[in-house]
Amino acid sequence: MEKKWVFPLVISSLICVFLLATSFNMGLISSLHTINAIFSIFPSSNHTAPNYAEMKVKQSEPAPSGPKIPRFAYLVSGSKGDLEKLWRTLQALYHPRNRYVLHLDLEAPTEERLELASRVEKDPMFSKVGNVYMSTKANMVTYRGPTMVANTLHACAILLKNSKDWDWFINLSASDYPLVTQDDLLYTFSGLSRKLNFIEHTSHLGWKEEKRAMPLMVDPGLYMLTKSDIFWVTPRRTLPTAFKLFTGSAWMVLSRSFVEYCIWGWDNLPRTLLMYYTNFVSSPESYFQTVICNVPEFVPTVVNHDLHYISWDNPPGQHPHILSLNDTSEMISSSAAFARKFRQNALVLDKIDKELLGRKNGSFTPGAWCSGDPHCSKVGDPNKIKPGPGAERLRRLVARLTMEAKRGLNQCT
Repeated sequence: MEKKWVFPLVISSLICVFLLATSFNMGLISSLHTINAIFSIFPSSNHTAPNYAEMKVKQSEPAPSGPKIPRFAYLVSGSKGDLEKLWRTLQALYHPRNRYVLHLDLEAPTEERLELASRVEKDPMFSKVGNVYMSTKANMVTYRGPTMVANTLHACAILLKNSKDWDWFINLSASDYPLVTQDDLLYTFSGLSRKLNFIEHTSHLGWKEEKRAMPLMVDPGLYMLTKSDIFWVTPRRTLPTAFKLFTGSAWMVLSRSFVEYCIWGWDNLPRTLLMYYTNFVSSPESYFQTVICNVPEFVPTVVNHDLHYISWDNPPGQHPHILSLNDTSEMISSSAAFARKFRQNALVLDKIDKELLGRKNGSFTPGAWCSGDPHCSKVGDPNKIKPGPGAERLRRLVARLTMEAKRGLNQCT
């Protein structure tokens, strides 16, 4: 009898122990959840920030990959009668490392645009390297209206879509011309932070406050196929309080990160300002300046210079002086990378070709990449550069400008 009840007793005891252990564990887990719920009220040092849609993208130095030599992305634009000037400027600027977008606006005859497209397609260097793009959809561009800004943004979008490996964007017109070789320019920029933006600017509007910021105008180039001057509308407007206005040069050297910000606009400022400047006189001289100087992340990257030599009246008029042989010494002493404004086939361009660029017989500006016979008819090593005297002049200028920028001088003031 004793043996008969021992076995059931053991089994019952084991079941009781199992039930007690299970109950204890469930209670412990419930208690832990309660404790965690209590502590979750307090902030944690490891707490992950919410993923807001408008969170600003932090700038960081790009990770080094491949050669340290940078790449430039150019927009070279022109209008009616500028075909030959644009082609000469392109040849003087060409380097197989760079990217180029060419644009002749709607005022240029169809024949000129077709001729430019044909030259790009048939040129053996361009067709082999594949780094020169013709903007097939021509835009109407009027300098005093917002159409030039729209055309610049259009070129930036093309360059971002077609190539992912350039570092700086440079906008030029057919009336611009380089004062240094591309090897000089690439050498000078090799040692610079890829975040720097060379953009002349000031917040001291002076007479522009009354004559440009407050009037309201409409640019027919936004909706017409023929070019006509802007016209004025009423009433006038007051100066904005949501952002601070800046003005400066329409020509600039912009970092890829800033160009991406202007095109993709991870906050709404680039679009807001684009709408504001639609009715602003000479918006190409203000839009990019106002965008960059109203974004705290980009302010430390601003260098207050456009790397151009331009001769103006005092006070400046709508257009700069046409440069000639008499301006040669001042152009060289400025140490600038580019100059404007030149007439087609001006003698001063021949002098620049001979003495500054080493360019002969309408060929490309020679560089260490050149190979073949005749010289520069083939691409040797595009990662090889050979700086000349122009590099030393430009390097001194850029060193002074970047030092001022590091000290916070003339930045968005």
